[in-house]
Amino acid sequence: MKKSYWHEFIPKSWEYVWKKYSWGLFKSDLLAGMTVGVVALPLSMALAIASGVSPERGLYTAIIAGFLISLLGGSRFQIGGPTGAFVVVLYNIVQRSGYGELVLITLFAGCLLLIAAFSRLGRWVKYIPYPLVIGFTTGIAVIIFSSQVKDFLGLKIENLPADFIPKWTAIFSNISTFDATTFCVAFGTLMLILGIRRFIPVVPWGIVAVVVATLATSVFDLPVETIMMRYGEMKRTLPFPEIPALPQFIDWHLFIQDAFTVAFLAAIESLLSAIVADGMGGGRYRANAELMGQGFANMASVMFGGIPATGAIARTATSIKTGAKTPVAGMIHAVTLFLMLLLFAPWISQVPLAALSAVLMMVAWNMSELHHFFHLFKAPLGDIGVLLSTFLLTVFVDLTVAVEVGMILGAFLFMKRVSDISKVTSLDKLEKEEEGVDLDATEKKKVPPHVEVYEISGPFFFGIAYSLKNVLANFEFPPKAFILRMRKVPVIDASGMQALTELILRCKKQNIIFILSGVSPQLLDSLKKFKLIDLVGKDHIFSNIDLALKYLENPHAPGYTETT
Repeated sequence: MKKSYWHEFIPKSWEYVWKKYSWGLFKSDLLAGMTVGVVALPLSMALAIASGVSPERGLYTAIIAGFLISLLGGSRFQIGGPTGAFVVVLYNIVQRSGYGELVLITLFAGCLLLIAAFSRLGRWVKYIPYPLVIGFTTGIAVIIFSSQVKDFLGLKIENLPADFIPKWTAIFSNISTFDATTFCVAFGTLMLILGIRRFIPVVPWGIVAVVVATLATSVFDLPVETIMMRYGEMKRTLPFPEIPALPQFIDWHLFIQDAFTVAFLAAIESLLSAIVADGMGGGRYRANAELMGQGFANMASVMFGGIPATGAIARTATSIKTGAKTPVAGMIHAVTLFLMLLLFAPWISQVPLAALSAVLMMVAWNMSELHHFFHLFKAPLGDIGVLLSTFLLTVFVDLTVAVEVGMILGAFLFMKRVSDISKVTSLDKLEKEEEGVDLDATEKKKVPPHVEVYEISGPFFFGIAYSLKNVLANFEFPPKAFILRMRKVPVIDASGMQALTELILRCKKQNIIFILSGVSPQLLDSLKKFKLIDLVGKDHIFSNIDLALKYLENPHAPGYTETT
């Protein structure tokens, strides 16, 4: 293997830590890592609860996956852990099959991420349509908000449905169980969060709001549900790594579908976060190294009792703003969380769930990207269709379906736009680019009678192939020769090749001399691979139309069959 291939998988920690680290960098990383560790504590627990698992699993994820993402990933600033993007998928998996199957799904998703990394697919994230990303992100935000209404209002609902409409039906059906004390704690926490963000934004709003709510609940002995009441007291240490036994029954269709969804979300969220981090802090991330780190981190996370993880944009931005310089900041963030779990687990167990619901509602608001969502309504109609389809399918159907449909719509939209800029034009309509005059007055005079010249402009994809098939049908009388100019064709696909083959065969059937002109060396290579050179004939392929016309005047004259 070439050195350049393996260079894509060298972690940023190797580049920054082992080669040029210093005490000054460590001091900056220490402050940033400790700060983001404090910020991540309530978020990790709240996201775990929203995902349908106990809060300590969120902390395990932030500790194990967070450390490995920084150690093995390709971003200089990435902070990894549980994120809102996974909430919908994980909640459905846990409700349907339990935590054991979630572990197996995540292990498989980790393998998919490694395959994507070593297949060098990291660069493909730029092909994910922006409206699709905003659509499913806003849809996830709506679902997270909906899932927290129960704890925010203190409703007594034993099993909250996973689907959107049944969920709200259950909420309205049980609105009579509204608990005023729980609501006051949740609403007070939310107001405190908004106040901190508005007036003292340098303070980590999540941990401060949760600490104040916990103290108020304890001091005034408020009858609200806490982490201990629902999940028991949190343990002070990490569990031993283990892989659960294979369940007796697995729906393999759903299993593989969920694994691909988890892998997709981990990949796109981490790479988008890395792009944002590079924009804020400088540098250039390694996409495939980042996917590799995500793969190993997710596999390790669930083996230590965690859940899937990816790059967390908000926590990464917080780390950069507080002075992070290298991946060590992310490792310190993970160590900080471990120390807080080790030292303060009994106190963390007293956190009221209402306070965490307020934190998650703020997370949902931050995720919603409403300004971007509504701004996209100024985009072309096709982009609006991708946006709304992805959003509505995420909310009302399923995130996996939403992403699949969004990608398909985005692909069709791209193909439609490419076909719009590609066209087949007759010589009568061409304009001479250099002089800006009609070709009727210049080059057309050189064209002998009964010779037709057409030109393809733009990529020769299947969108234009249909137009090419109908060219011969437009002639009242078949010409003696047909020249197809391809000087403006940068690339041709299999559908274009097939359309060209059909056109050549139709010309042969009608005894029409078929000639290609303006064939570039790259295009010539493509024709050779598709075995079209022999079908057209080497002496019928030219680099420009002048050579083609001279050939028609005297096919036996030497020197006119050269293509360059």
